[in-house]
Amino acid sequence: MTKADLVEEVTQLGDLTRRDGEVIVETIFDSVIQALKAGDKIEIRGFGSFRIRQRKPRTGRNPKTGAKVEVPAKRVPYFKPSKELRDLVNPKDEASPAEPTA
Repeated sequence: MTKADLVEEVTQLGDLTRRDGEVIVETIFDSVIQALKAGDKIEIRGFGSFRIRQRKPRTGRNPKTGAKVEVPAKRVPYFKPSKELRDLVNPKDEASPAEPTA
């Protein structure tokens, strides 16, 4: 699903104009980005949480030349899905193939 697909979904669900759907999606994304930039954690119940993880500086290697390269410390966004979302993506069947049936 692309951002345009998401805008289309919002537009159809809310019976809105395409421009209104774009504003809604952009506002949500911008809010998440601004909160992460500020170092805040975003938690959406039933979906998951977004947070920032700090990576330490390290020595890497240029794969082409093999030369050592210093990689600076950086902050990276991280998403952790909720248990509910994981269960929806991986539903448990009544009789799974790993378990023998009687």
